Amino acid sequence: MSQSHSDNERIGGFHAVVSVLESDRPVRRLWLAAGRHGGRHDKLVMLAEARGVPVDNVAMDRLDAWLPNVRHQGCVIELEPAREYKESELPALLAAVDSPMVLALDQVQDPHNLGACLRSAAAAGVHAVIAPRKRAAGLTAAARKVAAGAAERVPFVPVTNLARALQRLQAEGFWVVGLDGEAESSIYETDLPEPVVWVAGGEAKGLRELTAKHCDLLVFIPMAGGMESLNVSVATAVALFETVRRRRAANY
Repeated sequence: MSQSHSDNERIGGFHAVVSVLESDRPVRRLWLAAGRHGGRHDKLVMLAEARGVPVDNVAMDRLDAWLPNVRHQGCVIELEPAREYKESELPALLAAVDSPMVLALDQVQDPHNLGACLRSAAAAGVHAVIAPRKRAAGLTAAARKVAAGAAERVPFVPVTNLARALQRLQAEGFWVVGLDGEAESSIYETDLPEPVVWVAGGEAKGLRELTAKHCDLLVFIPMAGGMESLNVSVATAVALFETVRRRRAANY
């Protein structure tokens, strides 16, 4: 449960706050309702002190004002906003890992979809997510909330021109594979070279024609009759975990 405040994210509720303190998510401060003591209060203080997180006691009505629609239980934590990486940082990010995997989002405009894509990317071990700087969702509070910590785990890299960014990755040895419902090849019947960039299109029209032209391969996800398409975050998860499945199978 969370709500944005300025450029930060605030989360309320004992279990949600404990989860954040026990993770490696960057935290700015913990606020506790003044006058409360005992088990839960002491546990939060202990966890915060172990991480070096400052703790302040404030009036309950102040916490209510920050999170008016959240049952915060007298505890609110503020996270550091996830940072966007510069396009110039991308080569070094990818050079530092073996078998890198990148997710490219072609004008995904719904921050909830971006957040869900980031969450899937983190779970699949993606090393960077790239997206156009214009006409696409960025790391807003809404996207970070849906990402549930993934925005702090996976580098998010806005790029000036997606087609050029894909070309640069190809020049560095990446294979660019686009998800396209009109493609002729099934994702399950196509060799997926490495390293790979998966490209998923936006909510309205899918992959743009220019983006599709810069893909080395186009594949579709087979579906039962009557279903035409999947939500971009679902399609992204299917593609990423197909790569994970193949890599694990190859290592056995």
